[in-house]
Amino acid sequence: MEEEIVEEIESEEVFLKTHESIDRSLCGDIDKLEKGYALVKLRTTETMRADEHGLVHGGFIFGAADYAAMAAVNEPNVLLSGCTSVFLAPVRVGDEVSFEAKVRQTEGRRRDVIVTALSYDVKVFEAEFKTVVTENHVLNISLLNEDDA
Repeated sequence: MEEEIVEEIESEEVFLKTHESIDRSLCGDIDKLEKGYALVKLRTTETMRADEHGLVHGGFIFGAADYAAMAAVNEPNVLLSGCTSVFLAPVRVGDEVSFEAKVRQTEGRRRDVIVTALSYDVKVFEAEFKTVVTENHVLNISLLNEDDA
């Protein structure tokens, strides 16, 4: 009986609860989503081209990695508070990049997420994203007391 319950919990489908309106052509598509884990695949396009050689601008790689991190946390009001990242190899227009994001640590409202990106089995990017989950949307948080305004 206990084994059945464990199997049922493990097989629960997880639905995306954050960043639902993001442009997936620029940040990738979620290929797999589990509690504390996301796999995002980005097909690089001409829009991402930085030069005549077909180099993809690093901002698109970072954006897809950020999206993967937010999806791994998967809270409606998650926001990025910091990041340490390294670009390890170039990406060319037309390459597919896979971003694997895993929540490494949870402390209160904070989540640390490790993201690794591979293209053709070569690690092209790695980062640790520091995130915070807030009660309200960041654009609805009052930074001043109403008496101070």
